[in-house]
Amino acid sequence: MGNTLQALPHSTNQTKQFQGQQDDQNQEIPEDENQAFTCEICIEPMILPDRKFKNRDNCSHPFCTDCMIKYIQVKLEDDNVGNIKCPALNCNQFLDPVSCRSVMSPALFVRWCDVLCETAILGGERCYCPYRNCNSLILNECGGNLKKSKCPSCKNWLCFKCMRVWHAGFGCEESGELRDRNDIAFGRLVEQRKWNRCPRCRHFVEHVEGCSIIKCRCGISFCYKCGRQVHQHWCGCESNSMYITSFLIFTVFVVLGFGIMILIWNAAKRGHRTSV
Repeated sequence: MGNTLQALPHSTNQTKQFQGQQDDQNQEIPEDENQAFTCEICIEPMILPDRKFKNRDNCSHPFCTDCMIKYIQVKLEDDNVGNIKCPALNCNQFLDPVSCRSVMSPALFVRWCDVLCETAILGGERCYCPYRNCNSLILNECGGNLKKSKCPSCKNWLCFKCMRVWHAGFGCEESGELRDRNDIAFGRLVEQRKWNRCPRCRHFVEHVEGCSIIKCRCGISFCYKCGRQVHQHWCGCESNSMYITSFLIFTVFVVLGFGIMILIWNAAKRGHRTSV
């Protein structure tokens, strides 16, 4: 009788401890993780719980992994969007690429990373190499008005402004026209000799020596240094040339003035002698 009374409290404590462990286990395992669900995109019932898409701890919605992979693929290929929002209504969370990596193909994950990198540098100037065997992304890291540039990958020259193969001797508006080998060779010669073009007729002009103001055969005058049309025999592109021209004009007027004064003085002197 005494042994039985001593054993009862011990058995009661074990029972309570076992029930407490069961309650803790039931609390640790959420009920909806092991339940079937219906995908809100394809409206198909999913029996297996591992088919449910998980966006880490950002958000949780009843979407199957197949639909989410197709959704991500459309956003990347059609919309070229790197920051992909959750497709659920009234959800402002973005999909986490790291948590999605295990359910998508390696090629799709690499594509997602590339789009994210391109999105991060959209604020700066960029272009793609126009050569078909390259197509590398090129950034304007130096700033300013960049035009002639060399691709760091294939080492070929290109025009950063119009994003085409470098058009030596021709403007960006003319680079889209079809040209033969002679045009390309002539363009390289123009770039090498540093010839300029008339701003009206667009003919090339070579300056050998002398004044930088050129009289074109179309009838206008332009500055060979800056390429602008001028209506006088000087250009303000260089302040020194304007000052020199002004000084020369002033000197000519001074010399003419002194010459006229000497002539008047000689004429007056001869008249005085004649009267005497």
